[in-house]
Amino acid sequence: MAGKPHHLRLCLSMQKILFSRTWNKLYFQIKASSSQSNKYHFLGNGQEIPLDRTLMFHMEGALLKSSSVFPYFLLVAFEAGGPLRAFLLFLLYPIICLVGKEWGLKIMVFVCFVGIKEESFSIGRTVLPKFFLQDVGNEGFDMVMKCGGTKIAVTDMPRVMVDCFLKDYLRIDSVVGRELKVVRGHFIGLMEDNYGSSASKVVGEGKMDDSIIGIDCLNNSLHHHLFSCCEVVYMVSEADKKNWRALPREKYPRPLIFHDGRLALRPTPVATLFLFMWMPFGIFLLLVRAALFFLLPYKLSLLFLCFTGLKGTLILSDDNDGCAADELKNFGEDRGVLYVCNHRTLLDPIYISMALAQVRPPNRSLTAVTYSLSRVSELVAPMTTVRLTRNREKDSKMMEKQLKQGDLVICPEGTTCREPYLLRFSPLFAEISEDIVPVAIDFQVSMFYGTTAGGYKFLDPAFLLMNPTTHCSATILEKLPKSFTCQGGGKSKFEVANHVQTLIGKALNFECTSLTRKDKYMILAGNEGIV
Repeated sequence: MAGKPHHLRLCLSMQKILFSRTWNKLYFQIKASSSQSNKYHFLGNGQEIPLDRTLMFHMEGALLKSSSVFPYFLLVAFEAGGPLRAFLLFLLYPIICLVGKEWGLKIMVFVCFVGIKEESFSIGRTVLPKFFLQDVGNEGFDMVMKCGGTKIAVTDMPRVMVDCFLKDYLRIDSVVGRELKVVRGHFIGLMEDNYGSSASKVVGEGKMDDSIIGIDCLNNSLHHHLFSCCEVVYMVSEADKKNWRALPREKYPRPLIFHDGRLALRPTPVATLFLFMWMPFGIFLLLVRAALFFLLPYKLSLLFLCFTGLKGTLILSDDNDGCAADELKNFGEDRGVLYVCNHRTLLDPIYISMALAQVRPPNRSLTAVTYSLSRVSELVAPMTTVRLTRNREKDSKMMEKQLKQGDLVICPEGTTCREPYLLRFSPLFAEISEDIVPVAIDFQVSMFYGTTAGGYKFLDPAFLLMNPTTHCSATILEKLPKSFTCQGGGKSKFEVANHVQTLIGKALNFECTSLTRKDKYMILAGNEGIV
């Protein structure tokens, strides 16, 4: 019995020690959790972000209005791999939604990139920036851009998809994203397991030495370890992002002038469903439209083409008391008229021909001057075309000869531009004639672009005619006064070309630039655009 108090005291002391250690451990866990929770703040509650600190932000969560990356992967699949690869990705969409964020991302990466050549992959530079800019939230953009320190972007997507957009168009200093594995110059559809290479590069450059402010999205666990180095992390909720507005074009840090690719719509899951449902009907509609144009009489074909969705609007500049239409009928009786227009699509001269048929005598011919039209497009063109040789003397003589035979239409930009900008006008046309009529063209498509810089040009008319609807607006401006021409007013060819560019820019509310055809093709295709 004497040993019982001893054993009892021993048990009590052991219990006290265990309880003390457990309590201390629990206390430190609660304290750590409390200090960790104080690190995170919700935006929208009057929180102000420091302006002079290094900023790390999650691109999809803190910059883009939509947190879904599926549309961007479908663009990669369609533009880099073709419609069949894009259709396969679309069929896998339900599985992508069910397997979770990380595995869904891996499936999309594999389907989109396996077998694609690393050297020829340019979608991240030529196609995706347009769609990223359209998805940037104005509020998220202001949060990121008002930070005056170094800006570091973290992304879920492979770095090759977003690097050009973030660095070239938003002026972001560094991008942290996973790299794609490459074997013998081809992507194998797998990503690196972590962000080690790009993150260590940022650290090695000394951009993460100072205290860092982070902006992340709620329910985002992929980059928790990256944002652990931040002193404070501001959280953006999906509810707040639903109220974000689109970033206005005038706030783009770098203007979007050139972009490539065939898809004009943003391929969300619903839009992609309509896209693939439409494609068989689009091919049939292409054949019907082509047959109507070639088989029916000219004016009758215009009515049927309008019925199939190819609509247009003719606007006559009426600054001279309603005599603009009469002038078009009367001037140029002794010599052809030179119609100078901006270039939006391959069919610009055809639409001008359709528009002029409403106000000109039917016996007047119209010839289109082309720069580098594909041979296939020249063969199927319903109007006479002549190709420039890029020899100034030969081209001048050829155009003068054509003007003696009838009217001439020329696009001095030399290539198409999809955005509301005008490229530099070549001054060759200014020396040829003093009967110059500017024509302002604007063209809107609903599903496919009918132009390309890096793709197959012979498919341009096919994609354009596959659109459910298109709308062309042609504004015929006043004939250029002789005082503004080279022959009658003593102006230089450059002054005349710039004046015509300015007139067309004002009519369309487009911005005039000094960029050329060569600039476009060097940016989008890496060549000078000679076909």
